[in-house]
Amino acid sequence: MNDLDQLVQAAQADFGVATSPAELENAKARYLGKAGRVTELLKGLAALAPEEKKARGAEINATKQRVEAALQARRQALADAELEAQLKAESLDVTLPGRARGVGGLHPVSRTLERIEQIFGSMGFDVADGPEIETDWMSFTALNNPENHPARSMQDTFYVDMKDAEGRWLNLRPHTSPMQVRYARMHAAKYAGQEHMPEIRVIAPGRTYRVDSDATHSPMFHQCEGLWIGENVSFKDLKSVFIDFFRTFFETDDLQLRFRPSFFPFTEPSAEVDIAFNSGPLKGRWLEVAGSGQVHPNVVRNFGLDPEKYIGFAFGMGPDRLTMLRYGVNDLRLFFDGDLRFLSQFKS
Repeated sequence: MNDLDQLVQAAQADFGVATSPAELENAKARYLGKAGRVTELLKGLAALAPEEKKARGAEINATKQRVEAALQARRQALADAELEAQLKAESLDVTLPGRARGVGGLHPVSRTLERIEQIFGSMGFDVADGPEIETDWMSFTALNNPENHPARSMQDTFYVDMKDAEGRWLNLRPHTSPMQVRYARMHAAKYAGQEHMPEIRVIAPGRTYRVDSDATHSPMFHQCEGLWIGENVSFKDLKSVFIDFFRTFFETDDLQLRFRPSFFPFTEPSAEVDIAFNSGPLKGRWLEVAGSGQVHPNVVRNFGLDPEKYIGFAFGMGPDRLTMLRYGVNDLRLFFDGDLRFLSQFKS
């Protein structure tokens, strides 16, 4: 065996022990690199006589081709091994049963909001939606709740460090009542100058924000405000609306409703609304479900209407609390924890 055959065998052995492309390139450099063994042999041809150079050159070139062939074979072997490992890792056992895609569902509070909108829609109420970042004027002043009024202390909580074009502070709305103001002002402007204006019937469901957190409260919660304004709207109408709503919502006629005197700056007189079921686990227990009252004359003026001509009522209820009552949940925070074990119970 001559020296060239030994060189080819050495190259084949070095290439054969390379377990990665990087190791193979290092082995290649030892033979075919600028200072490689084959390259050095080619450089040595310059010192030979012309007749010897021709024969020796042919032998060295043949050796180089054999080394390159061994290199290419090892490259292909490494690529095949890598592909096989990848295919093995990604292989699928087609005999295994299929994995079904999970089916989602509406959040229980979303279900309640949809139900509220459907019921009030059947009574002729529009649904209004608006910004969650409101002006101080819309959130409080327009609702007969002036700056520094004690009634604002529990609601005047989340502010944005910014003012609107008129210099009024912005806040995360503590209730959806600003939508009553926006809707009523738009309605009044639309029918300005006309002798008779169609009644205003609107609900405003949406997210609201206050600094509050316990088993029955959350810093972010949902609220649904309602407004009915006309030339001859009374508490009798309010009671009729509430009775129809709650009996439809809870799918039972077996409940009682009462008004309990209260105070809200934007209504006068004002009343808390309580219901009591005549059967079931909550039988005989009065539950507060809404606040209501006749819209204060100052608020009617801020609507752009004449309080001597237009009268009506406003109300507000918590869809989160209604959801708790409907489904028998005793901790509001469960709705917002994102625990699928809890939420999956409400899929249908």
